[in-house]
This record gives sequence, C-alpha cells and structure tokens, in this order.
Amino acid sequence: MSGRGRRPAGETEYVEYVTGALPGLRRLAHLLCRDPHHADDIVQTALTRLYVHWRRARAADDVDRYVRAMLVRSFLSERRLAWARVRLTGAPADVPGQPPAPVADLETRAVVRAALGRVPPRQRAVLVLRFLCDLPVAEVAQILGCSEGTVKSQTAHGLARLRVLLGGAAAVTAEPGVRGEG
Repeated sequence: MSGRGRRPAGETEYVEYVTGALPGLRRLAHLLCRDPHHADDIVQTALTRLYVHWRRARAADDVDRYVRAMLVRSFLSERRLAWARVRLTGAPADVPGQPPAPVADLETRAVVRAALGRVPPRQRAVLVLRFLCDLPVAEVAQILGCSEGTVKSQTAHGLARLRVLLGGAAAVTAEPGVRGEG
C-alpha cells in the first residue's frame, strides 16, 4: 500500500485529538510565554513529543492533563536553553480564537501581562494553571511533577511578586475568606 492511502488507526486518533485540542493548547502556551509565535513553537514541540508518545498518551486516564503537562514542561525546559533568551521585537498579535478585550480593560490587561512576564517561569506556570486555567492544586502538581506544597508555595511567591510589580494593587489579592488551597 502506498503512503498516501489510509492512515493507521492511532494516527487518525492523534489527528482528531490535536484538531480539537489545538485552540486550548495555543491559548495556554500564549498565557505562559506572552508571544504568539513563541507559543506556537512550544505547542509544536509538545505536539511532536505527543506524536512520538501517542500510544502512552491515549492510554492515560486523562489525555488532556497528559498533554497539558507536556506543554508546560516544554515551556519550562525551553526556558533553560540559551537561544530562548533571544527576543524579537514588535507588537504582539491577538491570540486567534479569543475575543478582543473590552476597551476599558486593555490598560489593566497590558499592565498585568507585563507584570506576569516578569515573574519567574515556574511561578508564572503555576499562576497561569491555577488562576487562568482554573486547575486545582493537585492537578497543577501533577502537571509540573512536584508536590502540592510546592504548588502552594510557588503560588504564594508568584502572587507576592505580582503584588510588588503592580505596586500592591488590590487586583491581585484573593477574595475575602478564600484561601489559595485546593
């Protein structure tokens, strides 16, 4: 049979999964690195690894969690490489599939994103997963391969850093009576 015939069942499942998951993965990567082109690179790296390990991934209890962990680990690993420190300049484009922000919120969003970009990568990953992806502590710990206590301390340190960067702005404080657990 030629290479242009039917795809093996596993490859078809992979393509179907990636087609559905791609918008969410791109959004997560963009939240982590704040650069749409860099985000696409991180997603591509994670999806390449996913293809190689698709059998293992599709056997996982939660494929989405498995892939999110691959993506976050790709982001964190890539941050350690020297070439990752090279930055192209220019205005960031809007993330495809996301509605534009309300005009009144643009300034606040820009200030918070800039501050989030100055938070260390691991703390940024914890903050994005906890508050922007709304994941529980246990799931973030699994994704990052660390303890729940580490996630809680990284959350506390990341929020403290954001508060300093934002000049103690109330926008980063938790609601009264709500703790950063669970």
